[in-house]
Amino acid sequence: MTITDIASYAIGVFLLIGAFFSLVGSIGMLKLPDSMTRLHAPTKVGTMGIGALLLASMTYAYTFGDGSLREILIMAFLFVTAPISANFMSKVNIHRKSCEIPPEAPQDQVWSTLVKRDEDAAQKDLKTL
Repeated sequence: MTITDIASYAIGVFLLIGAFFSLVGSIGMLKLPDSMTRLHAPTKVGTMGIGALLLASMTYAYTFGDGSLREILIMAFLFVTAPISANFMSKVNIHRKSCEIPPEAPQDQVWSTLVKRDEDAAQKDLKTL
């Protein structure tokens, strides 16, 4: 077995993993009941599915051609932006009250997204003057 044979098998495995996560994420988008639970499906596709497909592309490029760093940059961008965008979308859903209200916070604490600070209220009062 040569290195190209091993790389071909690795590429096939990475493609199957990426396709599996993409399929599961697509089914999750269709089957999950509300927007907060549906939000979980595309973030998994964005990280695991696309990450595995990019690993297949990197393996192919470095084995059969001249590799580049584009795939690593794309992967880094996806892994940084997917959780941040999911966090923002979930905060919007909570503030619009289009989902279930989160459970009570433990031991006299509050959830950070639902805290209304005194400074924010004071600034809003100053703007209305």
